[in-house]
Amino acid sequence: MEKIGLLAGVGHLPVECAQAASKLGYEVYAVALLSEVDKTLKDCVAGYADINVAKVGKIIDFLKENDVHKVTMIGKVTKELLMSGNYALPDFRTVKLLWSLPDHKDDTIMLTFVEELAKEGIEVCDQTLLIRPLMPEKGTLTKREPTEAELKDMEFGFRMAKEIGRLDVGQTAVVKDLAVMALEAIEGTDACIDRGGKLSRGGAVVVKVAKPEQDLRFDVPAVGVTTIEHMAAVGAKALAIEAGHTLLVDREEVIALAEKNKITIVAM
Repeated sequence: MEKIGLLAGVGHLPVECAQAASKLGYEVYAVALLSEVDKTLKDCVAGYADINVAKVGKIIDFLKENDVHKVTMIGKVTKELLMSGNYALPDFRTVKLLWSLPDHKDDTIMLTFVEELAKEGIEVCDQTLLIRPLMPEKGTLTKREPTEAELKDMEFGFRMAKEIGRLDVGQTAVVKDLAVMALEAIEGTDACIDRGGKLSRGGAVVVKVAKPEQDLRFDVPAVGVTTIEHMAAVGAKALAIEAGHTLLVDREEVIALAEKNKITIVAM
């Protein structure tokens, strides 16, 4: 049986990925990178370890001990989590990597980590390899179609989100009446929605897209129940995601919650 490693961040997506891999005949070995990783992950993998994201050397040791040569990275491990203190003291290997970085942009950090794994004969695979069905195709996913004004805001927000993605700053824009309310940076999507939604005083449109040069090995955009909960809390009324490039986690729950709060969701 072929083995695959799963470097897991926060959210339910790692569980869905592990279950999909098992159904396809893979033997899954998971590393929980943060303490908030879904605890049910342990029940659907062949091997499991809690190893903080700051312990690169220990992560590599675990993979090599289990003869794992391919890994996928799934779940939220973003800089706002790390800079809030949600990490252990880095090991020597991590310190060396951090000192070698020319900057601390997301892609810079992740590409350096990918290269470090490659040195040990461990290949990082396309994040969506096992869960591509979670990426909706073009169309409205909810019963309610967007209004003409919402559609214009979606198209406007799409361009804004693509531009910050090009700069490797973020992937989410919150807009209203063709004006930017908030752009995602280190605070992450949920905090961006909170900030932009409050400034818009209701009726905001949230847009999440892939970066123009998206590396499918990491940081593939995803939305889920939490996204809709934050939108509902600030009275946002529309969500646009990039068709075929954004993961929709817990689709049935997401759509049901959106319907309940009269939020339209469009893959565009």
